[in-house]
Amino acid sequence: MASEHYFSPTPGSELKSRTIRARLGGRDVELVTANGVFSPERIDTGTQVLLSSVPAPPPGGNLLDLGCGWGPVALTLALESPHATVWAVDVNERALDLVRANAEKMSMKNIKAVTPENVPDDVRFMTIWSNPPIRVGKNELHGMLGHWLPRLETECDAWLVVQRNLGSDSLHRWLQSNFPDDFSFVRATTNKGYRVLRARRH
Repeated sequence: MASEHYFSPTPGSELKSRTIRARLGGRDVELVTANGVFSPERIDTGTQVLLSSVPAPPPGGNLLDLGCGWGPVALTLALESPHATVWAVDVNERALDLVRANAEKMSMKNIKAVTPENVPDDVRFMTIWSNPPIRVGKNELHGMLGHWLPRLETECDAWLVVQRNLGSDSLHRWLQSNFPDDFSFVRATTNKGYRVLRARRH
């Protein structure tokens, strides 16, 4: 079990579901989580910092939660932008099942919970919100951001939350030196040991 990560495509542990209460998009909701996914007991601190720091999402178009886990970010996007299509993307099939279950529980029809390869290549995003899986390692993380950030529409933003002591500043420097000039990256917020980085495509 120690070797199993929330970024395993199919967690090997036996499924143990649990119900938690949380506040999303200004609503108190009851949600289902499970073992084998990231932060099953509660909305983790990084995600809380992200959700409290970002402006309201665009009202329509395609919105992306990258590394969605059991879905707090995707569910918030879907609640706040009911006319948008929210793509909840993760490699962990158990996490995606939980997102679907939670969307159904909340009667939300605008979430597509899929693995990365199931997002059509022509889909572009009006915003990306992500608490990225830093522990996958630098190469994997850089590859992931290199793939998804260029799919932002022009004049649109991505918001990434990264723990300061897990390399938020070095990630910020990497983004600045590896993306073309039509991208800018700023530190939007620092809170509870986390930084929220804002990427903008011009």
